[in-house]
Amino acid sequence: MKTLAKTLVPTALLVAGAAVANPIDGQLPNAPALAAYGDVPIGVRQLELVNPNQINILAIDPAAEKPAELPRYDRPLTVEMWYPAAEGATGSNELRAYLRDGTTEVTLTGKAIRNAAPAVTDTPYPLVLISHGYPGNRFLMSHLAENLASKGYVVASIDHTDSTYRTQSAFGSTLVNRSLDQLFVLEEMAGKAAEGAEFAGLYDASNAGLIGYSMGGYGAIITAGGGVTEASVGYSWGGPHGTLGIHQVGSDTHNALPDPRIKTAVAIGPWGMNTGFWDAEGLAGVKIPMLFIAGSQDDTSLYDNGVRAIWDNVSGVETALLTYVNGGHNAAAPMPAPAESYYFNEEKGFDISEHYSDPVWDTVRMNNIAQHFITAWMDERLKGDEAAAGYLTLVEDSNAGVWSMNEDGTEKEDHTHWKGFAKGTAKGLKYEAKSPQ
Repeated sequence: MKTLAKTLVPTALLVAGAAVANPIDGQLPNAPALAAYGDVPIGVRQLELVNPNQINILAIDPAAEKPAELPRYDRPLTVEMWYPAAEGATGSNELRAYLRDGTTEVTLTGKAIRNAAPAVTDTPYPLVLISHGYPGNRFLMSHLAENLASKGYVVASIDHTDSTYRTQSAFGSTLVNRSLDQLFVLEEMAGKAAEGAEFAGLYDASNAGLIGYSMGGYGAIITAGGGVTEASVGYSWGGPHGTLGIHQVGSDTHNALPDPRIKTAVAIGPWGMNTGFWDAEGLAGVKIPMLFIAGSQDDTSLYDNGVRAIWDNVSGVETALLTYVNGGHNAAAPMPAPAESYYFNEEKGFDISEHYSDPVWDTVRMNNIAQHFITAWMDERLKGDEAAAGYLTLVEDSNAGVWSMNEDGTEKEDHTHWKGFAKGTAKGLKYEAKSPQ
């Protein structure tokens, strides 16, 4: 018999037959300053893309002899696009998404209006790509996508084929395709913003950022210029017949990265160091500024021998590491667990809500902190906002910050409390910045 905790659902579930409230736009009273939504109305729409003539990893038998020609297919990718909208948009603010179980479809609510007319702007907005984990989907970080759009970004969140809750397949496809998907979506989004195209003038794809979680973070490191090890290319459970070699450090294909249109990247709980995909040589190839975010108790990507070790070995560019002390692999990235996810799934062997939640940290609190830091990071690098740097110039240990203010509200010389956090609210976090070595 399952415990009572695994059979009850939260009070967000309303009376039988009524709708379920699953908001993604939560803002706690203790949210740091830059977590707040911006003043820009938001629209959201679905895009269907197809990347032609890609290697079909799932059609390759790794136990058989390598064929003379690898099988190929046209690879479908669904993208959810959040964007600044024209004033006065009305319509549905609902998103329909599948849960981690791959079968339950739920309703999420936010501030974005479905298919709202895009804003008209003299200055194109920066573009941000979002890449989920394995498995995941394009809505997993919808809280962040919508939040950024409200501040003047266009955000394209990718459903990675073979890696979503409903298409989860051989891991080798994720290893090979993750960075390729990111770059393809960038190219497609560039085409949609070109002169005469559907979103002409709305955003500038040559001024882009990339955010990846878990396997999305793995892909972001590759896209940023980090090459994988020779050993990982040969793993029997990885890319079959050396197909991962296109991302190996020193290969011609990987030496062509990063794409100059991507100016910066954020990797949340990036996977791979724990299983030998990265080493100092490969990570030295990262050529754009990167923000890493992790929980100190991450038992999937690991921390000291995982995310932190990746950060330690990225040496040639400006980087930072934000740590949620005692947070796990779900630190910062997933949206709040939908009410319908609070049940024990016999087939999966765990409570579905665990996919979205953390044993220690409140999810909305984690989301708000991520929104704050990623806003500051992107504003500084994609918008040239010098004031944003003040939110990233911090004492390393948030608990050590001193609140010291004059009566007129100005800071005293010894004030070191984290900027943007109300008195007493900067707790349980570390922020470490590193200059190029």
